Amino acid sequence: MPIESRLNEVSANAAPNGYAHAVVTTGRTAHVSGQVALAADGQLVGPDDLRAQTGQCLRNLENILTELGATWHDVVRFGWYLVNDGDVLVVREVRDRFLGDAPKPASSLVRVPGLFRPDLLVEVDAVVALP
Repeated sequence: MPIESRLNEVSANAAPNGYAHAVVTTGRTAHVSGQVALAADGQLVGPDDLRAQTGQCLRNLENILTELGATWHDVVRFGWYLVNDGDVLVVREVRDRFLGDAPKPASSLVRVPGLFRPDLLVEVDAVVALP
């Protein structure tokens, strides 16, 4: 497996909440473009509903993982872009539901003033260690 280790504890740092401090990999990786809450037909899922939009972002990402022959266990890193950083608990709850028992990847969350469409509330990209 291309993921060698995950650094979950650093004694001099605060404990991570749902992510690893670092993930060490070998082999090939895929850098997955940002996924937003657009369904296959291009329609927005969950207008004004961060929970629904986050779920659609992760469904889109899961579809890409499947095409790559990967699973949530192979995700090395998430990059989250959130219009309202006060909503991070909603994103974490939906993320944890999708990841299940998969080890938590490294992660960053950035508050942005807006995404490419004003009705989008969240976007996520990922780095995946290909099996």
